[in-house]
Amino acid sequence: MPMSILNISAYKFVGLDDLAALRERIMARCEALALKGTILLAPEGINLFLAAPREAIDAFMAWLHEDPRFADIAPKESWSDDVPFGRMRVRLKKEIITMHAPAIRPEAGRAPHVLPADLRRWLDQGHDDAGREVVLLDTRNDYEVAAGTFENTVEYGLASFTGFPGAVAADRERFDGKTVVSFCTGGIRCEKAAIHMREIGIEHVFQLEGGILKYFEEVGGAHWRGDCFVFDGRGAVDPALAPSEAP
Repeated sequence: MPMSILNISAYKFVGLDDLAALRERIMARCEALALKGTILLAPEGINLFLAAPREAIDAFMAWLHEDPRFADIAPKESWSDDVPFGRMRVRLKKEIITMHAPAIRPEAGRAPHVLPADLRRWLDQGHDDAGREVVLLDTRNDYEVAAGTFENTVEYGLASFTGFPGAVAADRERFDGKTVVSFCTGGIRCEKAAIHMREIGIEHVFQLEGGILKYFEEVGGAHWRGDCFVFDGRGAVDPALAPSEAP
């Protein structure tokens, strides 16, 4: 029997100045549809993780898309037998992904991105389309990396994302003359990371569009080893986006 619970994750960097009222509207809609998960709201945007049957998820996304600020949000999808969240939370935060770098405003302009199929092609051929060596940079925390990551990846053993700016600044020379592709679970951390790297003068930086989950969805597990840690009751998903059976 096919799995019946649709899990989605999505984010958008967009200026929000009505956080309290927006939280109440979103919470009411989620409760009316019996959704479970977590939605983060901050002045810099929205980050959401939700689970429910397809009909309820589609109804929520149709409602959310009615707000012009969120009209182009396209969630990443995976399936499970059970809802991997215990309740529904809509939280107000200072940042939707904490970096403690308030000068970085992704809503003011995105970093260049590479699509999953193009990244696979680059890795298959051993260089990008300009002939430069490609360096993959995992922007996630150490316990996430331990579940799985791309082959030959640079990672900094971070305890939290707030340590990323210092770590990459100390490692700048590694990236000279190369193309850097930052990646993370769903795209949000690697987007901030890519903007930061460009601002400190690292020239050829891209973010992996949609993160690891979109890569799995569109490309599968090519050049990947292990599973992908997810922040819900599943613990991790495999490259087929199924809940991992690993302990």
